[in-house]
This record gives sequence, C-alpha cells and structure tokens, in this order.
Amino acid sequence: MGSGSTRERSDAARNRRAILDAASELLSEFGAENVSIEQIAAAAGVGKGTVFHRFGSRAGLMKALVLERAHNLRNAVVSGEPPLGPGAPAADRLLAYFDAMFRLVADNVELMIAYDDATPDAHTEAIHGFWYGHIAALLADARPDLDAEAVAPVLLAAINPDMVLHYVRDGETERLAAAVLSVVESVVGRPAPTPT
Repeated sequence: MGSGSTRERSDAARNRRAILDAASELLSEFGAENVSIEQIAAAAGVGKGTVFHRFGSRAGLMKALVLERAHNLRNAVVSGEPPLGPGAPAADRLLAYFDAMFRLVADNVELMIAYDDATPDAHTEAIHGFWYGHIAALLADARPDLDAEAVAPVLLAAINPDMVLHYVRDGETERLAAAVLSVVESVVGRPAPTPT
C-alpha cells in the first residue's frame, strides 16, 4: 500500500498543479467567458472528470486559483521582506500592500472576474477578513485619527476587478495603478513609490 498510495498522491498532486496551471494560462489568454472545463482538462492532459473530482465545479476551480494567489500574498505580508512584510513603517507597508494587491488583481483579472461568480465560503471569507484586518491595523498605526475599520474596505474597493478589467483592456493598467497608490498615499500622507 505504501508505494502505491504515494504514487497516487504524487499523481493527484501533479494533476492538480497541471489543472491549475492550464486554467490560469487559458483564462489569461482567452478570458473567463471563453474558457470551458473541457478546454482546461485538455490543456492539462486530464479528463474532464478529473477536474470535477479535484475541484467540484468550475467555481471551485476558480476559487482554488484565487486562494492560491491570495495565500502567496498573505505569506509575503506575514513573513516576507519589508516593506510588504514586517519591519517597515505602517504607511510604507500599506503602499507596498496596495501595489502588490493591485498587481495580483491586474495580472489575474480574468481569473478574478470568473472568481466573482463563485459562491463565497469559509476560506474566501477568511482571506477577505485577513485583508481587511491587515489594512485596518496598518491604518490604525499610520493614521490613529481615522476610523480604520471603516476606511479599510473603502480603500480595498479601489481594486475592484470589474474596474481593473476595464483599464487592463484599454491598455491603461499603469494609469489605474498610479491612481490607486495616489489614493492610498493621500490617506496615509506618504508619497507613493513609482509603480513597478
């Protein structure tokens, strides 16, 4: 049982990675509305049933892709290098966070649009709660005069995937990135770094 189950687990992990990579590539190339589970399965070299077995539904697959990216960003926020990670002033961390979050949404905007159709669950609610808490804590430190809990979701709303998609499709991603950082800078009173 040992070697057989190990091989099965490694095959399952390999299939999962292939499906996630294929979905990400196809969404980026063709847009969320133009990609089917059949296309993703074919690109990953697996059967359609394998995709449904691993993720349950198209929405489940989109959620897995978004959560993977969100967890990577959360890890950078919790234990990465400053200014995104600990060790930098709160205002600098906020600017670094909004730059990183904007890049995450802009680089994966088709995925984010598809993800918006998925039903929220405990995992997505937890990650959203983490972002709001992170922003609010940094705001409270940088600007104790503000209602940080109310301002946090207002700032995060500036990175709405539908709006980002509009700017990405119009070739004005950097314009929106600069505007988002300018808004955050005006709240924290610190000049925004030049977008990367």
